[in-house]
Amino acid sequence: MASTHQKIWWSVFLTLLLSNCQHEVDGAPQVPCYFIFGDSLSDSGNNNLLVTKAKANFKPYGIDFPLGPTGRFTNGRTIVDFISELLGFHGFIPSFVTATGKDVLQGVNYASGAAGIRHETGQHLGDRITLTRQLIHYQLTVAQIATLLGAAAAKDQLSKCVFTVGIGSNDYINNYFLPNLYPTSKEFTPEQYAKALIAQYSLQLKTLYEFGARKVALFGLGLIGCAPAELAAFSPPKGTCVDNINSAVQLFNDKLKSLVNDLNTEFTDSKFTYINIFGIGSGDPKAAGFKVTDSGCCGGRTGCAPSATPCSNRREFVFFDEFHPTEAVNVNLAARAYKSSTPSDVSPIDINTLANL
Repeated sequence: MASTHQKIWWSVFLTLLLSNCQHEVDGAPQVPCYFIFGDSLSDSGNNNLLVTKAKANFKPYGIDFPLGPTGRFTNGRTIVDFISELLGFHGFIPSFVTATGKDVLQGVNYASGAAGIRHETGQHLGDRITLTRQLIHYQLTVAQIATLLGAAAAKDQLSKCVFTVGIGSNDYINNYFLPNLYPTSKEFTPEQYAKALIAQYSLQLKTLYEFGARKVALFGLGLIGCAPAELAAFSPPKGTCVDNINSAVQLFNDKLKSLVNDLNTEFTDSKFTYINIFGIGSGDPKAAGFKVTDSGCCGGRTGCAPSATPCSNRREFVFFDEFHPTEAVNVNLAARAYKSSTPSDVSPIDINTLANL
């Protein structure tokens, strides 16, 4: 059974959803389009046709998703699926590999499992669409929109859209903290690495701005050191997380929050905002109704194999597999990113406010 806390989260989500519907008499969403960049936390199927180990287009992934397994790395909806619903979109934002024709006018999801800010991140898993490549795909979409609407109308449309970017987790999971495969931990201290990542990320975000993005929400990194795979790899004391990983992540998050301030100062005709995923996910998960925090619902700490039998009590698990949260976690993250519950959830504004600018 779902806990009282989890019922509250779903109630908050549904309340926000109904509130938006009341304000959208004509059925139109808050913004004309929603563009999504990121990694497996946002991927909706872009990796399906790639030669890679980073895939989720098989059961039991999608066991609670209306369309079954689609390439989403969870049992149901992702954080960006919930955000798109809260923004008022009917149906899901299409993945880049499936978006055709006028589909692109409502937005595209470019996210790719194992992708990172750095080019080499995740290469041991096979192909992945790095953030740089995602931006190239976005530029192709911009050209399509210009063809459909005309250059001036396309520019105007894009300026009203919401963009979310959630990237960087793999630069730690599938790069820095794999010293046998990648040299970065020998080349950089955690502070230096975070600085290098943010420097590259800044250039990528400026490219996004150059191609029309004016309302951009950046997801900070979550508690990577608490993921079941990291617990298995580093064996911290029972009931704790891998502190040095979470500390490294916080260095990145602090610099990302500062970058948001810098971008808002530099680009006065746009608004960037930081979503504090680490902070929203902190606290005692068991107090929020989750009973299992250190093992995935499918595969425990070692990965979710095709046709494996997942747990039946999925709302009691923080993680669906060894890295990715369950839908029950995603709904809370999305609700608080969209409409902040505390001042520390976002900086400076939540996605609802961003959409209404």
